Amino acid sequence: MPSAADTATLDCADLRRRDWLTILLIGVAHASSHFFQLVLPSLYVSLGTTFDLDFARLGLLVSTFYVVSGVGQASSGFVVDRVGARPVLWFGLASFVLSGVLIGSANGYAMLLLAAVVGGIGNSVFHPADYSIMNHRVSAPRLGHAFSTHGLTGNLGWALTPVFITSITLLADWRVAAFSAAGLVALVLLLTILGRNLLGGPAAVADPAQRKAAEPPAATPPQEGVLATLSTLLSKPALWGAFLFFACTSIALSSVQNYTIPLLGQLYDLSKVAASSALSGYMVASALGMAAGGFLVSATPRTERTVTVALILAGLTLVVLALGLVPAGLAAAVVGLAGFCSGVAAPSRDMLIRRVTPKGSTGSVYGLVYSGMDVGSALGPLTFGLLLDAGINQGPWVGAGLAFAVAALLAQWIAVQARASAAAPASASGYSTQK
Repeated sequence: MPSAADTATLDCADLRRRDWLTILLIGVAHASSHFFQLVLPSLYVSLGTTFDLDFARLGLLVSTFYVVSGVGQASSGFVVDRVGARPVLWFGLASFVLSGVLIGSANGYAMLLLAAVVGGIGNSVFHPADYSIMNHRVSAPRLGHAFSTHGLTGNLGWALTPVFITSITLLADWRVAAFSAAGLVALVLLLTILGRNLLGGPAAVADPAQRKAAEPPAATPPQEGVLATLSTLLSKPALWGAFLFFACTSIALSSVQNYTIPLLGQLYDLSKVAASSALSGYMVASALGMAAGGFLVSATPRTERTVTVALILAGLTLVVLALGLVPAGLAAAVVGLAGFCSGVAAPSRDMLIRRVTPKGSTGSVYGLVYSGMDVGSALGPLTFGLLLDAGINQGPWVGAGLAFAVAALLAQWIAVQARASAAAPASASGYSTQK
């Protein structure tokens, strides 16, 4: 008969195994979300040629995607808190599959807009659902690894899209590429269904303390809970700062994601394949930057300094590219350098945001704060597309540099708010002060 110590060891081994399986499954789902965000931008040239679309109308497709996603994300967090994250995650993946089929079947601009709307609905659920599952399913010692893996897999999803779409377009055509993207996400949906016990259902919480925190509040009408939570969140200036921070960084990222391929062609005469590879390189370098930035989080408690320096360097790099100061042979490498710098900021950014996040409403908080990403991602493509159509070829990269600079300033302001809330009595501040 095994001893109590042996049983404890077995339990710990099983717990670690389940934690890592959950982390990996959520990481794959998150990668598919980021992968699909770049499907339309990666098809810009093909769609523009097929349907005679200018950059403004192409940018409007992506702006529509993110407007819908932003509205949906702000509300999907409340849905996650009430019906559970697992079915909401499945809904998001299924929406991506349908959107990909619509893109591949499109017979005009209206059908592409419909595909963007459906894709935006699907995209809206991932941050609230993913973070809810990780907080409830992954035990505390591995939560940091879960958040880090979540960010890394997202960037790898971004890195895959340009190469995936461009390669299939060259081998077949853009419609086959869109259908292939839908098929890839359908495979991920199947994986999450097969691994459903890792994402929710009975014994969905990793330990007793987390189980108690995950239980819905008793005797609280759902609608009253939503209004009370929303009122609390909107009264926190630091969360507005976090919202604007994500909006600015997403404006910058939208410039890179949507217009790096045409800009490298126009400003540096790089081929479509080389430019697509450079965009993928940006995402891979960003993922490497995240890994490097993880060490800086523990090196200093003043994480806002890391965020500020890294984002300013990323912005300056993009401005230098925009001004044509880089030899054509080094342009792709400099794009990667910008990605590395922006990636370094991410772990410190997440720790900074965590310091000003109120306790008790995981899905709601992440839904509202991260909807700033969708706002920025909606504004950027259309604005920068108009600049390109007006002949201002440097506009997208210069705009990205300015957006990174504003985000760096917002990081400093958020840090001031975090220190102020930490100095106030915990009962009055309502903030989490975990470091």
